Amino acid sequence: MPTDPMRTDKKARKPLPPGATLGVLGGGQLGRMFSQAASKMGYRVCVLDPAADSPAAEVSALHIKAGFDDPVALAELAEVCDAVTTEFENVPADSLRFLQNSIPVSPMPEAVEIAQNRNREKTFFKEHNLPVNRCAAITEASQIAAAFESMSGKAVIKTARFGYDGKGQQVCTSAAEVESAFAEFGGVECILEDFVPFDCEVSVVLARDIHGNVETFPVVENQHINSILDLCIVPARVPAAVLEKAQVIAASLAEALDYVGVLAIEMFVCGESISLNEIAPRPHNSGHYTMDACNYSQFDQQVRTLVGLPVARVDLHQPAVMLNVLGDLILANGFDWSNVQSVSNAHVHIYGKSEARVARKMAHINLLGDNVASLMAKAKSLKQL
Repeated sequence: MPTDPMRTDKKARKPLPPGATLGVLGGGQLGRMFSQAASKMGYRVCVLDPAADSPAAEVSALHIKAGFDDPVALAELAEVCDAVTTEFENVPADSLRFLQNSIPVSPMPEAVEIAQNRNREKTFFKEHNLPVNRCAAITEASQIAAAFESMSGKAVIKTARFGYDGKGQQVCTSAAEVESAFAEFGGVECILEDFVPFDCEVSVVLARDIHGNVETFPVVENQHINSILDLCIVPARVPAAVLEKAQVIAASLAEALDYVGVLAIEMFVCGESISLNEIAPRPHNSGHYTMDACNYSQFDQQVRTLVGLPVARVDLHQPAVMLNVLGDLILANGFDWSNVQSVSNAHVHIYGKSEARVARKMAHINLLGDNVASLMAKAKSLKQL
């Protein structure tokens, strides 16, 4: 991993005081929640996003309405802000490099580049002896037969870039199916991964500061519907040894990346074994429970690491279940927010998006209680409303 050219300066600089302006590339719900956390701590936020009605801009002091690679807009952002972060991983790394020439940027461009490409990501895991399932890069159809032959008979082909929430991926049981999917994806660079018969998926969200201190949030158990995260369970219902192993692996990965900021790592659990799935160099949907269930949220830590403060020690107040609210639900007949808002210990976070669409994340609900079993029952009843 190349050394961050501003790393020495970052370590030496004093933390930015309240009143400083923080930039965020991206105007979605993650940027919105970052801005709310920053405002609570006394910082102003400037959002760079091309959308006039972005959720983050609605709650921020400034909005530069431009593309993420617009040189004039980036120069303005660098002039206005004292430090910059990002709310999504597909921001051009060169834009981060441009900003890094004049102000602190986290996460660093090299870490973002790794997360932007699944082949680059899995190669990094292997190079640093981190647990990963069998995989092969696919750049042309002639590679597919041999690659599938090296798998267990069932594999997942994924586009190397831009896939999320199940998009750009398909489970295959033959080389012919892989070839068909590769053609359907337009012949773009892909990765073929051996299918993992996992017991569950977990994720670890952590924060690492400029001094290399790491604080991990409690491990989250994730459940999906149609490849979209449906709910998260905290603490994850896996053996204690697995929880500890997941946190150790996550911290090792952050160290290998020389990471500064908030990082999310998705993992597959098979018995007591763990296999890394992918990383997100930003706060993550599976970390939203921290907004109500912990003394510091993932967005609080994002602000702290960006301004040069040490990471805060995290405590879980209560078990929690986080439930996503998709556009499908809001578009359904009879939907009424008051049905949710009237439920005790249901903390509703609405993202301020102008239009509800099928499969679009519109809000999340954090349920807090004494035990996971009762929270799961409450989540089920809420989904039936």
